[in-house]
Amino acid sequence: MTDLSSGFRPIMLDFPESFHTERLTIRAPRPGDGIQVNEAIRESAEQLRPWLPFAENIPSIEESEFNVRKARVQFLERSDLMLHLRDRASDEFVGSSGLHRIDWQARCFEIGYWIRTSRSGEGLVTEAVRGIEQFAIKHLQANRLEIRCDARNVRSVKVAERSGYTLEGVLRRIKQDRTGAGVDMMIFSKVRGTEFIS
Repeated sequence: MTDLSSGFRPIMLDFPESFHTERLTIRAPRPGDGIQVNEAIRESAEQLRPWLPFAENIPSIEESEFNVRKARVQFLERSDLMLHLRDRASDEFVGSSGLHRIDWQARCFEIGYWIRTSRSGEGLVTEAVRGIEQFAIKHLQANRLEIRCDARNVRSVKVAERSGYTLEGVLRRIKQDRTGAGVDMMIFSKVRGTEFIS
C-alpha cells in the first residue's frame, strides 16, 4: 500500500537485498535464477501441489525465469519482497520465502515459504522464517508479521508454532482447493511490543 498523500513512496526505501543465517543466504531474486527455481519446482511438485497453486502445472524454464524477473521488479518496486533461500556453503537453491501482502502504512507483512523436497526436514524453513523476521524488524520497522497456512498443512503449521507465532484464529472455508473442497486458513502472527522487541 502506498500513501501518496503523505509523500511516502516505498520504492524510495533502501534496505539490503541479501543477508545470512547460520546455514542460508537469503536474497532477492536475480536474472538467471529461473533454471534452478524450475529444477526445485520439478523435484518438489507432488509435495507442493496440494498447497501452492504455482505447482499445479509444472512451468517451463522460460516461465520460471519470467517469474523470477517479475519478482525482481516487484522487489525493486517494494510491492512484494520475494526472497530466495540458498545453501550458504554450496549456493544451491533450496527454497523460497519472502514478505507478501505488504501494507507499508501499517508496516504489516506476511511471511510465505516453501522448501525443495530433497532439503525438507532439516529445519531450514524455520531458520529462514526467523532470519526474515529479524530482517523485517530491523530494516522494515515491521509492526506485524503473519503466517497464513492451510489448516491441513501440518508442516507449515509446525513452522509457525516453532517460530513462536500466536494462532489468532481460523478462517473457515475461506477458499476451495483444486478438488473443490473447502479450505480452512489458519492465521498466526507476531506484533511489535509483545512477541518482538519494540
